[in-house]
Amino acid sequence: MMKLKSKRFCRSISKLGIGNKVVASSPIEKDCNENCEIKWELRPGGMLVQKRENNKSVGEIITIRVSTVSKWHDISIEETSTFGELKMVLSLVTNLEPREQRLLYRGKERDDNEFLHMIGVRDKDKVLLLEDPAIKEMKLLSLARGQSINNPCPTIRV
Repeated sequence: MMKLKSKRFCRSISKLGIGNKVVASSPIEKDCNENCEIKWELRPGGMLVQKRENNKSVGEIITIRVSTVSKWHDISIEETSTFGELKMVLSLVTNLEPREQRLLYRGKERDDNEFLHMIGVRDKDKVLLLEDPAIKEMKLLSLARGQSINNPCPTIRV
């Protein structure tokens, strides 16, 4: 958190300067005096913005309901996490590796590097988890051939 002082950001119509004192001349200025401070925060995208005054702290834990075809899971994660980090947590619960997962939020597939809070994911929102069809097909083919999934390339015998 950074603190910057600037009288330019104070809401004032006119001020009367008397020595080092600043006297407010309108009711709007009552909260804006010489020590007018604005709290700033740096967002993950690199944007410097005025800090919100609601009682939420940065990195608050939210609960997301992740639904698969047949089950749903309630996952608690920081709101500033990425979809890639969410996939890592889901891999522990679903036994699907992160590369095998496709996450959809509001009808769109989300990339691993997108932040939850930047997309608009809030507490108790729903995310759909699907298994990547290409990897699913590769698994089925390898099981039909009797190979392990870790070695998808068959050995060529002459």
